[in-house]
Amino acid sequence: MATVFTRIIGGELPGTFVWRDPVCVVFMSINPTHEGHCLVVPVAEVDHWTDLDESTRARCFEVANLVATACRSAFGTERVGLIIAGFEVPHTHLHVIPADEMNDLDFHRAASSVDPDALERQAALIRDALRSAGHSEFLP
Repeated sequence: MATVFTRIIGGELPGTFVWRDPVCVVFMSINPTHEGHCLVVPVAEVDHWTDLDESTRARCFEVANLVATACRSAFGTERVGLIIAGFEVPHTHLHVIPADEMNDLDFHRAASSVDPDALERQAALIRDALRSAGHSEFLP
């Protein structure tokens, strides 16, 4: 059975996308710990990140770096955290989280829901920062 992320990638479930290329996608978290919290997800449905093939893993981290830089610019945070937990959905995903303090990375503080319009505004800020940095070829 397809994971929830595979269903989002395929358009069966809604997602607020920031990036889409043949290897991975980035969409906003629906349970963010901080404004701008997004997920880098490989298109291939692989449960554990260490099981990704080398090129997919490298691409996911490359895109996470680009998105983190865009998030720092878009949200003006001191840091951008990167977390690979893998417990919520059995499909590799990298949490890219703008953060001003460690508490911004605490999943116990995650929002239980978010206004879809707010997610779209945040995604637009990230896409604009990516575009300004010359990375527009994979923007949705």
